[in-house]
Amino acid sequence: MRSALGGGLGLRLELHFSAMQKTMDPYDAPESTPRQHPSCSLKEYFLAATPLQRRLESVRKQATSFVPTPPRRRIPQRSQLQEDVDPQKVAFLLHKQWTLYSLTPLYKFSYTNLKEYSRLLSAFITAEKQKGLAVEVGEDCNIKVVFSTLLGMKGTQSDPEAVLVQILSKPQLPSEDREAKALWTGWFCCVFGDGLLETVSEDFTCLPLFLANGAESNTAIIGTWFQKTFDCYFSPLAINAFNLSWMAAMWTACKMDRYVAATEFLWSVPCSPQSLDISYAIHPEDAKALWDSVHRTPGEVTQEEVDLFMDCLSSHFYRHFRIHLSATRLVRVSTSVASAHTDGKIKIICHKYLIGVLAYLTELAIFQIE
Repeated sequence: MRSALGGGLGLRLELHFSAMQKTMDPYDAPESTPRQHPSCSLKEYFLAATPLQRRLESVRKQATSFVPTPPRRRIPQRSQLQEDVDPQKVAFLLHKQWTLYSLTPLYKFSYTNLKEYSRLLSAFITAEKQKGLAVEVGEDCNIKVVFSTLLGMKGTQSDPEAVLVQILSKPQLPSEDREAKALWTGWFCCVFGDGLLETVSEDFTCLPLFLANGAESNTAIIGTWFQKTFDCYFSPLAINAFNLSWMAAMWTACKMDRYVAATEFLWSVPCSPQSLDISYAIHPEDAKALWDSVHRTPGEVTQEEVDLFMDCLSSHFYRHFRIHLSATRLVRVSTSVASAHTDGKIKIICHKYLIGVLAYLTELAIFQIE
């Protein structure tokens, strides 16, 4: 067990105990996280014959007695439709930090006009650059825009195909033999969006989840073009602590061939004049053992199980450090499946569960739109 203080202008607190692995950046983890030495699992540590166990059983009984049937979600599974996706495009989407937005339905959008959209958006960006607006595409503005589809990036056959938009830098000279560099990338998708699809007319295309990687100024310009062209509206998609807890539980429940990162939580402590962050890292096998100990519904995750999972972590943390995490705010969750931050940033790591991650994000985007 150790604690360390320090870092930048803000105060950062990292706390580790024997069942945790060494401090690591979950985005730059090694290919595997082998166990360094035998140790009791968190399941045994958390749920032995202790006051905590008795308290958890009391929570179970109270939840059963007084709380209506909690919402349920399926544990993410690999979609058969994902087999249609170009492996190179899937690899391109992984391990990048994406900023999330919700998007209202697009009016009169046509998949047969993607080349025309590429030309029109490229001309729009060039015009905005010439007006002196902040468009980060280089001094010569020698760029091209490419629209394409991400076939199979959906949950059901009724979901519309995902759309990929890229701003690429063109070679200075036609004779130059080099690949175009992606200056900005964004993609639109709808995964298991049946609820929204049923409420709109055929004139509209529903792609409620938008993910962007690149300069915010470019995102703003492209958003403006989409809004003018398709009468739609973009809105930043933040992820509150409640939904981060659901992500932590669902991603911990996923069966992994191998783990590539610690399971890590970041809590923000409201302090003055500077904030205090608490980073809580757990070996992924221990996190999975803890989840298995509270999981009761095969193939599904319930609100009660999410609450118990997070309650176990908080109670164990208090036992060691006498800090009530209930007085803090969960701001980031990182696992071997994906990592997400409350400010609407996400990084998808495991291609096997790509569709499952997008399904939950689509649900959040639809909820924000409605």
